Amino acid sequence: SQPTTGVLYKEDNYIIMTTVDKEKYKCLLPLIASGNEEEEKDYKGPAPGELLEPLFKQSSCSYRIESYWTYEVCHGKHIRQYHEEKETGQKINIQEYYLGNMIMKSPLSEPGSQELPCGNDLFLSLTQIPTKNIEGQMTPYYPVELGNGTPCSLRQNLPRSSTVMYICHPEAKHEILSVAEVTTCEYEVVILTPLLCNHPKYRFRASPVNDIFCQSLPGSPLKPHNLEQLEKQQEMLKMPFRRVKEEEMPSTKEEKFSSIHKPVAVGSHQLLTVGTTHISKLTDEQLIKEFLSGSYCFHGGVGWWKYEFCYGKYVHQYHEDKESGKTSVVVGTWSKEEHIEWSRKNAARTFYLREDGTQTVRMVSHFYGNGDVCDLTDKPRQVTVKLKCKESDSPHAVTIYMLEPHSCQYILGVESPVICKILDTADEYGLLSVPS
Repeated sequence: SQPTTGVLYKEDNYIIMTTVDKEKYKCLLPLIASGNEEEEKDYKGPAPGELLEPLFKQSSCSYRIESYWTYEVCHGKHIRQYHEEKETGQKINIQEYYLGNMIMKSPLSEPGSQELPCGNDLFLSLTQIPTKNIEGQMTPYYPVELGNGTPCSLRQNLPRSSTVMYICHPEAKHEILSVAEVTTCEYEVVILTPLLCNHPKYRFRASPVNDIFCQSLPGSPLKPHNLEQLEKQQEMLKMPFRRVKEEEMPSTKEEKFSSIHKPVAVGSHQLLTVGTTHISKLTDEQLIKEFLSGSYCFHGGVGWWKYEFCYGKYVHQYHEDKESGKTSVVVGTWSKEEHIEWSRKNAARTFYLREDGTQTVRMVSHFYGNGDVCDLTDKPRQVTVKLKCKESDSPHAVTIYMLEPHSCQYILGVESPVICKILDTADEYGLLSVPS
């Protein structure tokens, strides 16, 4: 039966398919027309530069920490790349470059007034909106040019310059997704922001996937013979698992999880690598059991490094390359005794006060030590994992970010609605259990 809402199907828009057994089927194709074009044509709201105005007026800054450099984007002001080193005697040595500055004054503006970077709006309304390939998806962006950066010795002391590309993402909080040097001393910075999402031309659109409905023609069975056989074989393969206890069902989980570990470039933290992925829609109870037993691991992160967190087991940092395969670093491994020792000196639980005067757990922190030895310190890597409740429209979303406040000492933030359900079970050491 065909759906009555959503994608339209017309009786005369079909093809006839014939199987190897000469069975014939009439397959109705969906009409791909969408209403987006109409919505874009009728849009009378603020221009993209105006939508971004609050970001420039608040003088807010976004940060991204990489292994050596920290990037600071103060919206509408400047982009700075810097590295801080503490020398003996606690003197801080800063190495820094400005990758671009916003020229705030315009000769046409009134004395004392500030010009916000909305000058592109007229140009963009007359031309095609530019797009960039973000994780395989052509994504529209709003460009803001920044010039007059630190002189570049490799280009006859010409000033460094950057293009900041603002991209719509409804759940983002103005994170820096990436910083790239496209040519010598010229940079591209991608920022994720919800502010642009009110403009229909900047909304992210996933490639649509529409069903094709096939009906058997006279003289052909309802389902092709080979399809019936295939379905029977699949049922037979599942048979041995039917006798397994319900809590051991994850042995069949590979097929459910294989396509969901690719992180989507978005998150909710202002620092470093952030990734949101969507975990399989198992029942909450199954999911919590698997997570707490360490058999279901969270994956996240964008850029070069990705992260794998298995509760009560380990934190890994890895990079996958088609040519050289997978490079993996053990950031920390779990030892209950070491964590309890750590929790005696550090807060394993943080609380917030509800309006009715009762308190509830806001976040738990766990210590994972004894990772791979760090070249810079000659000591094992270690990580503090911070598990936090994050309400979301998608009950199965996970956001992961990694910070490195000191060399090879990390903080891994993990936020998900799944965690909301178990935070209140935390004991004095912050250890979690299945809710009763």
